[in-house]
Amino acid sequence: GFSGGEKKRNEILQMAVLDPKLSVLDETDSGLDIDALRIVAEGVNKLHDPEKAVMLVTHYQRLLNYIIPDFVHVLYGGKIVKEGGKELALELEVKGYDWLKNGNGRGAGSRESR
Repeated sequence: GFSGGEKKRNEILQMAVLDPKLSVLDETDSGLDIDALRIVAEGVNKLHDPEKAVMLVTHYQRLLNYIIPDFVHVLYGGKIVKEGGKELALELEVKGYDWLKNGNGRGAGSRESR
């Protein structure tokens, strides 16, 4: 069978061939070693187009070291509780999610714009 990295690379190839206006990559970093993560990220970055959107779902900063997001949205309880730029992803890596769950600042239950 195929490794996790091979499967993910195949998904990126399909994305390139199908050329969708919106792509949803849900935890695409799951199960990837650092080399496979880098290769998959390079594939996603090559497909970057201002006329298209990629929604990248991840729980970890490591993918965002290779794919720099334009926007970061944090979901909690099915709602967006915090929005920002790439800096928000870095802040989450340092602080975790608890500061949002506890309603610190304008966190849980409110929506703060960039």
